[in-house]
Amino acid sequence: MLPMIRLLVTGGTFDKEYDEIGGTLFFKDTHVAEMLRLGRSRAAVTVETVMLVDSLQMTEQDRVRVADRCLACSETQIVVTHGTDTMVETAAYLARHVPGKTIVLTGAMVPYAFGSSDGLFNLGSALSFVQVLPPGVYVAMNGTHFAWDRVRKNRALGIFEALE
Repeated sequence: MLPMIRLLVTGGTFDKEYDEIGGTLFFKDTHVAEMLRLGRSRAAVTVETVMLVDSLQMTEQDRVRVADRCLACSETQIVVTHGTDTMVETAAYLARHVPGKTIVLTGAMVPYAFGSSDGLFNLGSALSFVQVLPPGVYVAMNGTHFAWDRVRKNRALGIFEALE
């Protein structure tokens, strides 16, 4: 039997909806269960919504909550859905406070609800990476994984890239 994976939802572009009247993005609920179903995932996953926030609004206390959930769960393989703007900061926090587990953070540049999102691919990649990487904290975006301290978001290009 495959080890169970804990999937912690924190929000970010991954789970945003579009308000056509107000022209704004907002949170209603996570799309993760639907994404797992549409992706025909066979991984043993327990989904837990920790929060639904834009990562630019994520506070130190929010990062403490995520770390506490990582520490409290029995699973040693954890995927965290997260906004891309501060994903690296949360990865650094988790690396300092959650030893002995494999944690992969992932997100999307385009909301899943838009239909042309990279989120479904990123989620599948993160689920694969978490099963094969050694304990540590990683970022997985667009089919590539990065160690938490060897990655940055290139805002000009809209991609994550390795630090030299």
